[in-house]
Amino acid sequence: QVQLVESGGGSVQTGGSLRLSCAASGYSYSSYCMGWFRQAPGKEREGIATIDSDGSTRYKDSVKGRFTISKDNAKNILYLQMYSLKPEDTAMYYCAADSAPRCSIWHLIRPGVYFGYWGQGTQVTVSS
Repeated sequence: QVQLVESGGGSVQTGGSLRLSCAASGYSYSSYCMGWFRQAPGKEREGIATIDSDGSTRYKDSVKGRFTISKDNAKNILYLQMYSLKPEDTAMYYCAADSAPRCSIWHLIRPGVYFGYWGQGTQVTVSS
């Protein structure tokens, strides 16, 4: 059974940084498409970044240059390093997985449809 557990969220001021982690178990982590999406109250899920089994990455335009997705295959941990945080980044952040080895643009556009698994989320709050 696939399990994803996020951690690392918190409250920071505008311009601050956070690193989110996602511990994965129950499957061969290195062969899956992985990603992060977020959801703010009253808003739709928003794909942020994806990483293929081969390490290729894709980002939502608004986080390019500020966020970096990476993974440690040996430890089965997915990361999201976030810099220059803005109040509009405030949301619950979710780690997600799909058994396909390559992510498509649709994993960013419709993360709730194209990712088959996600965790409980970790809250990120950015104050101005």
